[in-house]
Order: sequence, then structure tokens, then C-alpha cells
Amino acid sequence: MYGGVNSGAVNRLTQRAAADGLVGREPELKAIGAFLDRAAADGAALLLHGATGVGKTVLLDMAVDRATADGARVLRAAGAEFEADIGFSALHLLLAPLLAEFEQHLGPVHRTALAAALGYSDSSMPTRLIVSAAALDLLRHAAAARPLLVAIDDVPWLDRASATVLGFVARRLGGTRIGMIAAARSDGELSWEAFGLPLLEVQPLDEKTSAGLIEAVFPGLAPAVQQRLLAEAAGNPLALLELPAALTSGQRIAAEPLPSVLPLGRRLQTVFAAQLSGLPAATRQVLLLAALEGRGDLRLVTSAAGPASPHDLAPAEQVRLIRIEEGPGRLVFRHPLVRAAVVELATSTDRLGAHRKLADALAEQPERQAWHRAEATSGFDEDVARLLERVARSAQQRGNAAGAVTALLRSAQLSSRGTDRGKRLAQAAYVGVVVTGGLRHVPQQLVDAQLADPDGPPSLHAATASASLLLNGEGDVNTAHQLLVAAIESYPGRNDPEDESLREALQTLFMVCTVGGRVELWAAFEKAIARIGPRVPDDIALAWQVSADPARATGPALVQLEAAIAGLGDTTDPVRITRIGRVANLVDRVPGCRDALWRVVRNAREGSAIASSMAALALLSFDRVHTGDWDGADQLAEEGLTFCRTHGYAPQSAPFWLAKGMVAARRGDRDSVETLTEQMVEWALPRGARSILWRACHIRGLVALGHADFEEAYRQATIFGPPGSLPRFVPLATWSAMDLVEAAVYTGRTAEARRHVAALHELGVAAVSSRLALLVGGATAIAAPTREATQLFDEVLALPDDSWPFERARIQLAYGEHLRRTRAVTAARAQLTTALDSFTRLGARTWADRANKQLRATGSGARQPDEPKPLLTPREWEIALLAATGKTNKQIGQQLSLSHRTVGAHLYRLFPKLGIGTRAALRDALHHEHGYVELKK
Repeated sequence: MYGGVNSGAVNRLTQRAAADGLVGREPELKAIGAFLDRAAADGAALLLHGATGVGKTVLLDMAVDRATADGARVLRAAGAEFEADIGFSALHLLLAPLLAEFEQHLGPVHRTALAAALGYSDSSMPTRLIVSAAALDLLRHAAAARPLLVAIDDVPWLDRASATVLGFVARRLGGTRIGMIAAARSDGELSWEAFGLPLLEVQPLDEKTSAGLIEAVFPGLAPAVQQRLLAEAAGNPLALLELPAALTSGQRIAAEPLPSVLPLGRRLQTVFAAQLSGLPAATRQVLLLAALEGRGDLRLVTSAAGPASPHDLAPAEQVRLIRIEEGPGRLVFRHPLVRAAVVELATSTDRLGAHRKLADALAEQPERQAWHRAEATSGFDEDVARLLERVARSAQQRGNAAGAVTALLRSAQLSSRGTDRGKRLAQAAYVGVVVTGGLRHVPQQLVDAQLADPDGPPSLHAATASASLLLNGEGDVNTAHQLLVAAIESYPGRNDPEDESLREALQTLFMVCTVGGRVELWAAFEKAIARIGPRVPDDIALAWQVSADPARATGPALVQLEAAIAGLGDTTDPVRITRIGRVANLVDRVPGCRDALWRVVRNAREGSAIASSMAALALLSFDRVHTGDWDGADQLAEEGLTFCRTHGYAPQSAPFWLAKGMVAARRGDRDSVETLTEQMVEWALPRGARSILWRACHIRGLVALGHADFEEAYRQATIFGPPGSLPRFVPLATWSAMDLVEAAVYTGRTAEARRHVAALHELGVAAVSSRLALLVGGATAIAAPTREATQLFDEVLALPDDSWPFERARIQLAYGEHLRRTRAVTAARAQLTTALDSFTRLGARTWADRANKQLRATGSGARQPDEPKPLLTPREWEIALLAATGKTNKQIGQQLSLSHRTVGAHLYRLFPKLGIGTRAALRDALHHEHGYVELKK
């Protein structure tokens, strides 16, 4: 086995390090030895992290040599910048040596999934979870006979799909005999930090060690020259070795002056370029093919180069720029910068020719072939542009939105007509807004799209991207709506449901209307889909028939939605997942979408599909609100708000404000509700975003109910519409239905309550979801005549679905209150006790207080003494103190970052708590009630 940290093992590693010019690495060598020991015994992972040229690859090589010498099997792969947008390319490279073991070790599901992901079959693309599990299973079998070391270089250049799978594997190595060691530049994007791998930071050498290294390799340097080199190298071992080599013999001994800029200087590629320039032209050509190929696939490189290529590589091997691994048939560059230097040294003609040869050799891999064909083209080529457009579409459907944007931008460069170029730039901009989170890059892309065809009419793609930018960036609902409607009305394909441009425009218009919430906005959308007729695309029809007006969602539409949710298991497209999730949310079917939504969130946490993940996080947060995990809902909402702030998606904050507000309202935290809803109102009013105002009303009404402020609750609930109506295009009216009825009954508006219940039954709202059935049943019982209420309460609480604990507890509380009024004391205690337990468990403090008061009113146990006046909340206490010093509402608001209206509302609520009616009585009341002795001006 490989392992065992002993002096002999460390010495072998140290000798290898010295031979490669890396000294002073004893701590790293000991850490690697310990890692190999742990890995051989029980599985382990380690990430070498440091600057370019610091020696990570050499340390990785030493780990591989040590493991090989101790009898381990080794699998190697490296990220390739050119293939970073090609899904599973690195995983293909890593697992190719195990291809023969697929049939022997993997079950049919894992075998099919892995074969499809790696391009060995044309089966439909599996989920990354299945691919990850299959890869782990295969590696475990490979390690059964002897320990296995997986070595990954150039982590930042791994394609996202491979990085996800390898991260999955890295977190599950316990109990295996698998080691995973990887290397990543500290000046690159370190996506693997999210995977939690232990880091070994490979630091620059200190000055003493650097001087020792440079003296050992280049003896006789003049002191001044050595100091200059040490200053320029800054402890980078590669630079310490290469910079002196670039000097002339006279410069080394100070016989010739050093130039103001050292030859090759800090640009280490230039050092490699100097070495490469001495190779035969044929060698450089083959190296160029290998550099552009990116995977180190020696068979492919030699196929593209011709039969003489193996001999042509010998000069590069002799100077140790590359090594050939005969077993797996791989060509490995000594350092990533060698590969970069090979490309840099080549002429543009050489690079075009190499890409052309690689494209010819990749006839069986059309996606890679399309990329090489694109890079082989120096001018316009509409055929290749169309190929890349298809590549982009495929990449987006697989969840690789960043790759889709890259392909579209390159496709635009190749477009021969300005119209096509503008369209593709606008497509890239749209994907950037709605998927990748690249909001800040979009304005320039849209400018470029307009400049590509300045004399042509604005394209529908450009209008859609611009509207998405307005909606997601500034939240300008009205301008976005006007822009989209005008573009759709003038679009030649406005009647064609198969037209992709029209579909995306309609989806964007739907979102604009949803955020705006006004009936007049929806008229244009209705007109657009009426023009298409019965062939409206399914995803648009679902949004229109269900989420635009959930109170009127029909049975067939809900069945269609459930089928769409069931199909999310194999879906990798984050846009489709979140669109279905949004529809599902308003009819309480998010639980069926959870797995798919979490896939979107995980991708975002790894740096992909940022914009889509905001919607996914919001939906999962709502899901946790409804199921009673309020701390979890708050955490997801905070994560979503962080994404919004980081990427500039201010309007996307609204769903997270709603989720946090719903939690605060259920807990009875009136201060938090006030702060959140004021923020929502101030943001929404000038932008015409009425849906956000409705969300604020829903939160305010719910917190008022918890505090038994039924008049305020009624006022907020009827903002959606008068009793007896559930207006179209006001989805939250269904969520607030029982709020309105309860508030109406407790304020003596029984007729209004019953009118609203009748409307709920007439529309069949109870059939939409189990939660709405609970709310409608509860509203019906609350508004019913006394003689009928008991049976109705029993019927609604007999409903089998207990997925909605807060709603059920509210109905139990209302039932207990009804039973107490009818003097069924024992039965009342049972319902109230159950409600109290539920509210307490949930953390719904004010609702628990309501239940507790009702329970005491039944004579349960010893009666409590009359409650003292309610204590002030921290915010009320703060405002009361300032008001008692004579400050005005405006001055208090400025000091506490609140509006004067909020300050007034707090004072209005705290006066009754202190038993006073005027501001002048505050000082004495605070002293009397709270022992406050001195109020400082």
C-alpha cells in the first residue's frame, strides 16, 4: 500500500523536489506523506493551492510517483481552459482508463448514465446526481484490489459538470482506499473551496531558501544580479529557475548591464516561449495541437498531426517540457504555462490550421468539433455560427448556461449578417439576465447588438433582453411592458407558437405582468396568447391558467402541472425548473419540485445559474414557511438576498422580503414586519410593482391577526378586493382568504365574511390544493352560524393532509374559541391545548398567547392573575425614550433610519401599553412603569 510517514519516504520526495528545483518544501512533503497514509487506510482528499509556478504540479507528480512506487493505481486528469465549457470533458479523461470495467462493475442504471455523460452512448443526459453516484461506484470498485490515487491538476479549468461530480466523490471517500489530490492556482477561480477539501497552501519560498536555490542552480551570479533576480522572482520557484536562464553569461556576472526590464520578466509564458523557440518546427506544430486539444489525448493529437508526430515530440520530451504516459496514452505538459506559451508563440495562421486539423479529427464529437471549427475561422462563417447556436441551446438545456453564453457570443462574431449577429448577442444577453446572473455585462452586450445592425428594426430578442434587464435591474415595470408589447406586436412571427423568440418574449411579458399586477398590463398578454389560439406552448399555458389566477385554476390545468412537475426529475435546464416551480408555488405543489430546485441552488453555490437560483431559493424558502421550518426559511431568504445584492438583482429581493415577512408575521414580530413592509412599499410604489404592495399587505394583515388587531387585519385583507370577490391576477387573494373571513367575523362583519366564503365555494378554491382546502374549510367554519360551526370545524380538521401545521393550528384555535363561547369547555380545552402546543413548537409567539388566553378563560388549571400591561418591544422602547426627550417623529426617524410614519405607528401602539394617551405623559409613564430614572436630552 502507499502510506506510512517515515524518513525514507520523505527523503525520496525531498530528493525529487531538489531535482526539480524545489527546495524548502519539507512541510508540504510531510503533509502529502500524511495524506497518502490516510488515503490508503480510509480514504482522503487534499487540494494543493498556490500561485502559478510555485510548484504545485511538481508536488502532485511526487505524490503520484510515491503512490505508484508503493503499488497504488493512479488515475490522472487536468482541467483544460479550452474545454472548460464542454460538460464532463475532464471526467471523460479521468475515467477513460476504466472503460473496460464499466460492464464488469456497474449496474445498468449507473452504466447507462456514465456512458451517456462521457459520450459513449446517445442516451438522454442523466442527472448529475446519478452520474456522480456512478463515478463514485466505479472508483470504489477500482480501489477494491489495491489503493487508488486520483490526481487532478488545473482545477480552475475543470468543466463545471466534471467539477461537480469530482466534488461529490471527494466528500464521500471515507471508508474507501481512494485518495484524491488536486492542484489549483491561487490566482484562478477556486470552485473547489465549496466542496470542503482540506487545503495545503503552497507558499512562495522565503528569501533565504530562494537565495539557496538560485545559488545552487546558477552559481557565480553577481550579488547585485542575484538581488535583482530575487526581487523579480518574489519567491516563485519557477521564476527563480527560469529568469536567470534567460540572461546572457555576461549579464549573470554583471559584465553587462541588466536592462531596465529583465528579459522575459514576469511574463513566465515568455520564458517558456524562449525554450519552445529552439524546438524543431514540426515539434512545435504537434505541441500546438496538443495545447489546443486540451485533454492530452495522444491518440487524437497524433491523428490530427499525422503519422510522424510521435517522433516529432521527442525533442520536447528531452528538454522536459512534456512527458508521455504510455499506458493511458496521454501527453502531459510540465506546467500549464508551457501549454499557454505554446499557443502564444504560434502565429495566427498556425493556430487556425491546428484548430482545423483537430476539427477534422473530431468528426464523432460534434460539439467539440463545432468549437474547433469556430476557432479555425478568422472571418465570417454562417454555417459554423449556426452550429455554435445549436451548441448553445444544447448547453443551456443541460444546465450549462455559462457555456451557452460563450457559444452565443462566439456565434455572433462569426455571423455574416448584422441582423444575425445582433440576434445572437441579444440571446446571450437574455441568458445572462435570466440564468447566469451576468446582469452587469448585459447593457454592453445590448449596445453591441444594436450596433451590429444599426439600420434594422429592434429585434424581438433585443427587446426581450432589454425588458428582462429593466425588470431585474431597475424594476421598471412600465417601460419593460411598453417595450415588449411594441416588439411583439410588430414581430412577423407573433402568431407562431413554435417561434423561440416569441416564446421567450411571452415568458418575459408574463413576468412583467406578474410583478406589475395591474389588470391593464395583462390585457396585452391576453391579446398575444389569444392570437396564437389553442396552440399556446405548454409552459406558457400553465403559467397563464394556474399561477396568474390560482383561484380559478381548472382540474385539467392542475393535472398538466402535476405531469410537468413529475418530469422535472430528468430536467437539467434551470430556467424550466424555476418556471414550473413558480407555477407550483401558488397552488402549493413546491414539495414535488424540491429535488429539482435544490439542483439549481447547488449549481449556483458552485458559481453557475446564479439568476435562476434566486427564484429557486425563494420557492424553497416559501416551502419551508408553509411546512413550519421557519429558521430554515429565514436562512434561505438571507442567502437569496445576498445573491441579489452581490449581482445587482434588486427586484429579486421582493420574494425574499415576503418569505422573511411571512416568518416574522407568524412569529408576531411586528417590528420586523414594519421594517420589511415599509422597505417593500417604498421600493414598489415608484416602479408600479403592485404585486410587491400586495405582499406587504398580506404580511401586515397576518401579523395584525396574531396580535388580535382584527380591524387592521380586515383593512389589509380587503386591499386585495372587497369581501365576496377574488379578483383576477391577484394570486395572494387566495392565501389571504381565511384572514379576511376571520377578521370580518371578529369585527362584527358577519355578512361580509359569509359573502366571501360563498365566493370561495363558488370558484371551487378548495379543490386547488390541500392547503387551500384547509383555509377554505376553516373560513367556512369560522363564518358559519353557531349551530353549524361545530360540524364544519370537525370536517375540516378531519382532512388527512397535515403538511400545513400553522394553518391547522389557526383552525384549532378558532374552533376552541367557538367551543368556549358555546360553553363546551372540555372540548374547547382539547382544541386550544393542541393549538397552543403547535404554536409553541413553531415559535408563533403571539398566536400562542392568543391560545393561552383562551385556554385560561376556560378555567383550565389555576387561573393566572390579570396580565400586566404588555412590555414594550426593543424598538418601541427605543422610540419611546427618544420621544420622551422631546424629539419629533422626523428627528427620531432620521436617528433610527425609519420614516416618520413608522415612528408614528409605533407611538400609536405603545401609548395603550403604557396606559397613556398623549406624548406629554411619556416621561412619567416610562419612569413609573419601567423604573427609568433619568432621560438625557
